[in-house]
Amino acid sequence: MKKILILGAGTAGTMMANKLDRSLPSDQWSITVVDQHRTHYYQPGFLFIPFGIYSQKDVEKPKRDFIPSGVKMVFSEIDVIEPDQNRVRLKDGVILGYDFLIIATGARIHPGETAGLQGAGWHKNVFDFYTVEGAVALARFLKYWEGGRLVLNVAEMPIKCPVAPLEFVFLADWWLTEQGIRDKVEIEYVTPLPAAFTKPKAAEVLSTFLSDKNIRLTTDFDLAEVDAGRRVISDYEDREINYDLLVTVPTNKGDELIARSQMGDELNFVPTDRQTLVSKAHQNVFVIGDATDLPSSKAGSVAHFEADILVDNLLSIIDGHEPRQHFDGHANCYIESGFGKGILIDFNYETEPLPGKFPLPGIGPFSLLEETRMNHYGKMMFRWVYWNLLLKGAELPISSHMLMEGKRN
Repeated sequence: MKKILILGAGTAGTMMANKLDRSLPSDQWSITVVDQHRTHYYQPGFLFIPFGIYSQKDVEKPKRDFIPSGVKMVFSEIDVIEPDQNRVRLKDGVILGYDFLIIATGARIHPGETAGLQGAGWHKNVFDFYTVEGAVALARFLKYWEGGRLVLNVAEMPIKCPVAPLEFVFLADWWLTEQGIRDKVEIEYVTPLPAAFTKPKAAEVLSTFLSDKNIRLTTDFDLAEVDAGRRVISDYEDREINYDLLVTVPTNKGDELIARSQMGDELNFVPTDRQTLVSKAHQNVFVIGDATDLPSSKAGSVAHFEADILVDNLLSIIDGHEPRQHFDGHANCYIESGFGKGILIDFNYETEPLPGKFPLPGIGPFSLLEETRMNHYGKMMFRWVYWNLLLKGAELPISSHMLMEGKRN
């Protein structure tokens, strides 16, 4: 019996387990998923915890609930991948062989990469919201905060869900207004990028939103150090920004397993063919989701579109053919903008976000590069879609490739 081994039971790994379980004959193929953690987190929901929209219980469920019965689930820490021998060693000494390996080990924050970030202020007046612990701690702080300077800083790129930091300051503007203390708070958005976002057209629109909401934008700021005593962040050009509340997006890196296996770049992301999703070093190893080094967004929608491509390519290779599907970098992101409205952007490697309607040309119901209530409802409905359809590998009525129908230049 041939073996497929999936490392990671996050969004990407779970979708692949479900799709492959339906696509391959169980009498010929065994599928195994390995993950050391038993809880699955709906990571887009972390954004809403600090503002009391979601609680911790709204964003977590057992991982085993989403792995099909025909797939073996192993809960164990992984020691090392040995790709030249087609095997993976677990920390408990167990060795798992494979015919095909899918790396879906994701990315996580590494606050220790920045001097002083985890100093005396960590989770006191310096918080992340990319972990459930950070988001919950920030919610407790905001509940009693009376105002001051709120600085949102992105340490360096790439990061998971590149729009999430913007969403945070938009929601902070709304929430502080609801609390009656917006006039007591200065908000500053500090980014290493030369603009508010990676794509110029979207950056122009989002910069306007920042300005309209009286949120200061500071660009080209490469975080060097956090001085908790002085409540100051500084960059490598010795520019300083003071804060009363620092909300940070620390350096994002791939899993340490990738470094131990000597399979990644300096940030532990695996070099991956940007179209076929095959490892550049090993033809029977595939990489998906945040674990890749692709120049696409590290977002759940990207993992979804990649999964459709990867299943087709893996089945082609099993049948003795070359991979026939090419991933175009498609990303689709709802941006919560506060006050019951949202923005939607749709783009890929080559094409900027454009205005128009989505997913049905001329009909929508969602509007691209435009703030609408329907976009907000789409964002809020996505949690149900995620738990009930997306993770289970259901076919959704959205093309994995970006479509130009319904868009305007």
